[in-house]
Amino acid sequence: MADTTREIERKFESRDSGLPDLTNVGGIASVVDQGVMELDAVYYDTPDLRLAASSVTLRRRTGGSTPGWHLKLPVGPDTRDEIGAPLTDEPPAELLRLIRSRTLGAAVVPVMRLRSVRDVRELRDADGGLLAEASADAVHAERLAGGHGEAQWTEIEVELAEGADPGLLDLVEKRFRRAGVRRSDAPSKLARALAETAPEAAAPRRGKRRPVTAGDHVLAYLRDQRDRLVALDPAVRRDLPEAVHDMRVATRRLRSALRAYRPLLDREALAPLAAELQWLTRELGVARDQEVLDERLTAAVEALPGPLTTGPVRERLRLWTDARDGRARPRVAAALDSRRYLELLRSLDAALADPPLRKAARRKPEKPLTKALDKEFRRLTRLVERAIALEPGPERDTALHEARKKAKRTRYAAEAARPALGKKAGALAEDAKSLQRPLGEHQDTVMARGALLEIAQDAAKAGESAFTWGVLHGREEKAAALTEAALPERWARVRGRRKG
Repeated sequence: MADTTREIERKFESRDSGLPDLTNVGGIASVVDQGVMELDAVYYDTPDLRLAASSVTLRRRTGGSTPGWHLKLPVGPDTRDEIGAPLTDEPPAELLRLIRSRTLGAAVVPVMRLRSVRDVRELRDADGGLLAEASADAVHAERLAGGHGEAQWTEIEVELAEGADPGLLDLVEKRFRRAGVRRSDAPSKLARALAETAPEAAAPRRGKRRPVTAGDHVLAYLRDQRDRLVALDPAVRRDLPEAVHDMRVATRRLRSALRAYRPLLDREALAPLAAELQWLTRELGVARDQEVLDERLTAAVEALPGPLTTGPVRERLRLWTDARDGRARPRVAAALDSRRYLELLRSLDAALADPPLRKAARRKPEKPLTKALDKEFRRLTRLVERAIALEPGPERDTALHEARKKAKRTRYAAEAARPALGKKAGALAEDAKSLQRPLGEHQDTVMARGALLEIAQDAAKAGESAFTWGVLHGREEKAAALTEAALPERWARVRGRRKG
């Protein structure tokens, strides 16, 4: 079983193996010598260095206090999640699954060997508590694929202890600068080794040029969402909070841009990709909808006064939730492990590498993007006004759900245009979001009412009282009615702003 640690560290250039004195820096009371260790790490990547291009590293390391396999995934500046697995000859399958969205099924091979002599110091506070670990590393790099070069250098690495204040790194860096030690330009040892052993074959990086045309702006947005989708894949597999939701949003944003900006993109060429994104959104939706229901129903049960809770309500809800979760999670895992998912990612990459642009995409952005957004809002108008005109009931519930989905698509399309259109697109995005919230709340009541009826039936079959589930169902009906009653006024405000 792999284990995960959050790694917050900075690397510094060093002219020698010495470590500047850090006593009295940011609460550091003592610097404790932990001796010297020898590390031998072999880094794995695809032959075209796809992992390195996205700042991901996979290594097999011997020596030191944590031998084994280590996968490092970027989280933010100076921050990575390190996922470890026991030492084996071949890369563990559980780690290979976490990089599947980046390797796209390609084999990983040894690309670099780094041998380091590490001089370790523990930085402790006045009570002896560990604040950070500082190490001076003498590194020797040997290229194993894509060249045969070698390189060597010394560097200093400072890694925070768990729970330590990240501000300590700023203070350490300030102290280092006074001692003539500067921040490393390379984000990792591997990145530096790749650059120094074979610069012409270093990890490819997609440069971001400033969007100029309408097509440029749409493609920039699509690329950002593609990158987000790929980066969220391991988080979904690790079942991290909100990961399924965030990945689903990325797929929806991709679909929304493809649909809203069809005048700029070849619709026929991209139709298969849009259909596959819809499939992935649907697969993720099963788990996400269940997450929302679990949270809503649990909160509703916990908020009930004691007299309204009859029978084993919490146990019944737990049984229902566990059964649904047991079906939803494996479905997401199966989708991400499927060949179909890999083909979707490959198709997305191919479309962005050689986009099927129409003539309008070469124009300046204001007119084409504004026209597309106006069209999106007209469609939203028709759906909202149709839903408002219907009588309360299942038909209106369905119409409000369609309006909600359109509000989301309009919002995402406006967000894509915001860098080009500024406040005009930003205002539309905010208006669409202001509609999306109550429409989403209404849809949550629809789903909750269906779930409550199902749970009540299960309770009745087991000889339990269904009273509590009826109370909760009534509360959901009232919440839906209040949302529906407030919608016409909210819509009138949006229409007024749009006309203005």
